[in-house]
Amino acid sequence: MNAGNRRIIWLLALLICLASFGGGSVYAAGLSLYTPYPTVSVTPGESIQYSVDIINQGGAIDVADLAVTNLPPKWEAKLTADGMSVQQVAVKPNDSRNISLQVDVPLDANKGTYRFQLTAKGKGSLPLTVTVSEQGTFKTELTSEQPNMEGHADSTFQYRATLRNRTAEKQLYAMTAEAPQGWDVQFKADGKSVTSVSVDANATKDIDIEIHPAEKVKSGTYKIPVKASSGSTSSQMELEVVITGSYDLELSTPSGLLSTDITAGDQKTVQLKVTNTGTAPLHDIELSANTPVNWEVTFDPKKITKLDAGKSAEVTATIKADSKAIAGDYVVSMSASAPEKSADAEFRVAVKTSVLWGWLGVIIILAVIGGVYYLFRQYGRR
Repeated sequence: MNAGNRRIIWLLALLICLASFGGGSVYAAGLSLYTPYPTVSVTPGESIQYSVDIINQGGAIDVADLAVTNLPPKWEAKLTADGMSVQQVAVKPNDSRNISLQVDVPLDANKGTYRFQLTAKGKGSLPLTVTVSEQGTFKTELTSEQPNMEGHADSTFQYRATLRNRTAEKQLYAMTAEAPQGWDVQFKADGKSVTSVSVDANATKDIDIEIHPAEKVKSGTYKIPVKASSGSTSSQMELEVVITGSYDLELSTPSGLLSTDITAGDQKTVQLKVTNTGTAPLHDIELSANTPVNWEVTFDPKKITKLDAGKSAEVTATIKADSKAIAGDYVVSMSASAPEKSADAEFRVAVKTSVLWGWLGVIIILAVIGGVYYLFRQYGRR
């Protein structure tokens, strides 16, 4: 082999080594394009950011006309440098310039491998490969990490939902729910009550959902479909509410009569009837009263430890009136309070003057009459 052939072989070997050096690099006429990660894997809807060095190994200023070629349909690319969009880059001898290439993968991209190039017109190109790891979609997603909740009938059930707009356009979604009659469902976004929400393309929105069951709702499991819909896309999920029981309490007397009478300074006992009218047990029911000034009310027992659903308990209330109370009607308010529910009852108490004072009055009147009669007899003869 002569010296000329050896020189050609060495030159070819050198070019091959240079072409395979680093991540992705192509040389042409003294100009090369280089990026450290020419092959990447992404999911639909992502944006890929390439950092590309344009290297001039020649002895004169070189100008590169840049373009992205063979880009798949609906994919978008943008070249920028120093915050500006660029199409042409001039590089000094033995110098380099860095540019950014952004490639946006559409939301509905199919799963597979895609190849395209960043080219310097007439001088070379940089091959790039993108693997889309999953099948793309063009849809809306409405999800909740905790779609099932349990509680009593008076509870407020609060859910946190995430609405994701996996379309290429901003969407305005109407929020609706199919709840049983008498139930109330409210939607909140950014701390405000809403009936619709706006979500940017490929963005998400957190939505709080509050569900208030109907009064007297029975125990059981209730399914409530919730839907977010726009003109072109929609999504639905199902929330589950498990009602363990209802809490309700009634305070009265065995006869239902809420009135009595009492003599000032005396005391009177009243039988109370505490009834659990709900469907779940009540615990630690305490009795209390709100009375006129200087009156007292005591209860026996003071607390009911447990009262099962549908059951009643009797409590004796002792009312003591103020000794200086004048005749008339007074109101004594009594309460039965459990941590879950409470009930009130107002008793009308009629105060009568003590019989002793009545007899004293009669005696005084008789004494006055007797005194007048004595004076009349004593001095009437003169």
